Amino acid sequence: MPELLVGPDSIYLLPDKLKNRNIRKLLIITDKGLVQSGLVSILQDILVSDHFDVVLYDETVANPTVDNVESALKLFLKTSCQAIIAIGGGSPIDCAKAVCARVAQPGKTLYQMRGILKVLWKTPDLIAIPTTAGTGSEVTLASVITDPDKFAKYAITDFPLIPQIAILDPKLTLGLPQFVTATTGMDALTHAVEAYIGQSNTDETRESARKAVRLIFENLIPAFEQGHEIDHRQNMQIAAYHAGLAFTRAYVGYVHAMAHSLGGRYGIPHGLANAVILPYVLEAYGSCIYTQLAELADEVSEEFKGKDIASKANYFIQSVKLLNERLNIPQKLKGILDADIEDLVNKTFYEANPFYPVPQIWNKAKIREIFYLLKG
Repeated sequence: MPELLVGPDSIYLLPDKLKNRNIRKLLIITDKGLVQSGLVSILQDILVSDHFDVVLYDETVANPTVDNVESALKLFLKTSCQAIIAIGGGSPIDCAKAVCARVAQPGKTLYQMRGILKVLWKTPDLIAIPTTAGTGSEVTLASVITDPDKFAKYAITDFPLIPQIAILDPKLTLGLPQFVTATTGMDALTHAVEAYIGQSNTDETRESARKAVRLIFENLIPAFEQGHEIDHRQNMQIAAYHAGLAFTRAYVGYVHAMAHSLGGRYGIPHGLANAVILPYVLEAYGSCIYTQLAELADEVSEEFKGKDIASKANYFIQSVKLLNERLNIPQKLKGILDADIEDLVNKTFYEANPFYPVPQIWNKAKIREIFYLLKG
């Protein structure tokens, strides 16, 4: 569990936390959009005014690449930094985690560390400052990296990648564009739902997932429509955090496996892919997840309490579809080519089986069917 700092202006508590850890030289990993927004300069000013030595890497792209990680790693080593601060959405945080993995295992490539428990050794301290409310990467043990040479996207998953400090300052999310607010919010919902319907739950992950679902349905539309209302922004950060707590232990399923395949092939934003895919996968599972979806329906509305399980489960799926519609998220994903579908199916199949504790094991024919539904 990271040490959690929550609330407006909680970013200003960071210097004292760093001093307690005897950290003075830091690499900030971010992207150019965050630099242009002015949010990174706020962080830099806080640190420099307190006499910290700060180095900036701002080349991270959406769906961070192997080249991003290697470039940031080179800068980290060249400047003898002690720790890393990741500020931004899931992409800078994932990039920073992968840099930490490479520092811990300098003799291994990222491809060699894909999968579970390949990092093993202690990493540099990592401070995660999310400026979106979606990935939950500030609390998870996974880093997802795109490898353009292999047209692949894979996860590096190990406990040392959990950040030591996470800062949930809603003021840093006030300028988010509507599209980013929508897709990152649906990313968080996908984390919570896939964790809840999977086969590796505990009482704690179920509670975290339910809390995330409740907060998202209460706050995502207001955050989308009233972007500067700070309470809804804060609640969405907390929802993403709880969804992260749920899926970092209970894990995800076919929605994520398909989204990773599409992201690796076409660069489709992860939150957008998850949002579009989620209702298709929930419908395809059928009655095997009705009980779990019925329980989640009770978090969305009291209207269906006391109804039969099938009705409540279908109500929840329709609620997800309606949420997508109100967020202007399309029902299909453009650009999927027939010639690529077999490769997409294979990548999805071998990522999900047997790695993910899905509620129902699918063969390639079932996965292929979903991809054809997605492309319309």
